[in-house]
Amino acid sequence: MTMASLLLLQVLAVTLLNTLANANVEGDALFAFRRAVRDPKKVLQSWDPTLVDPCTWFHVTCDADNRVTRLDLGNAKLRGRLVPDLGKLERLQYLELYMNNMVGSIPEEIGELKSLVSLDLYHNNLTGSIPAPLSKLSNLKFMRLNSNLLIGRIPRQLTQLQNLKIFDVSNNDLCGTIPTTGAFSKFKEESFRNNSRLEGPELMGFVRYDTGGCK
Repeated sequence: MTMASLLLLQVLAVTLLNTLANANVEGDALFAFRRAVRDPKKVLQSWDPTLVDPCTWFHVTCDADNRVTRLDLGNAKLRGRLVPDLGKLERLQYLELYMNNMVGSIPEEIGELKSLVSLDLYHNNLTGSIPAPLSKLSNLKFMRLNSNLLIGRIPRQLTQLQNLKIFDVSNNDLCGTIPTTGAFSKFKEESFRNNSRLEGPELMGFVRYDTGGCK
C-alpha cells in the first residue's frame, strides 16, 4: 500500500469518527428532549437511543454530513419542556415545535444555534422571559413566539438580528416598550398585539424603556 493510500485511509477514518461523534452528541441531545416530553400520539416512537444515527428518526432531517438541520414537530400533541441540550444541534436551521403543550421557559442555550433560520414556538404554554441570547442567532429570519405565557421586556439585543423578517410575540403578557431600531423598524403592530402591559413604540419618545412595574 502506498503512502498516499495510507493517508487517504487515515483521512477517511478521521472523517468517519467525527461523523459518529457528532451523531452521538446530536442523538443524545434529541433523546434528552424525548425524555422531557410526553408523547401521547407516539410521534417520537422511532427515536431509539441505541441507534447511532438520529438521521433515521422520524421528524428529523439531516444534511449530507449527517448533521441535524430540521426538527419538525409542529402540532404533535407533545407535552413537556424544552431542554438546554437542544443548543448542541449546531447545524439546526428549523426548530418547529408550534401548537404543542410545551411548558416552562425557553432555554438560553437556543441562542447557540448559529445556523437557525426559523424558530417556531407559537401556540404553547411557555413561561418566563424571552432570552437575550437569542440575539446571537444571526441567520434567523422567522421568530414566532406568539400565543404563549411569556412575560418581561422584549430584549433590546434582538434589534441586532438584521436578517429577521418575521417577529411575532402577540398574545403574551410582555411589558415595557416596543423596540423600533434595526429589524424592528419594519414590524407592524400585529406583531405585538394583545400584550396588555406593552406600552408602545420607543420611537414616539413619550415612553421610556425603563418604565417601572415591568417584570
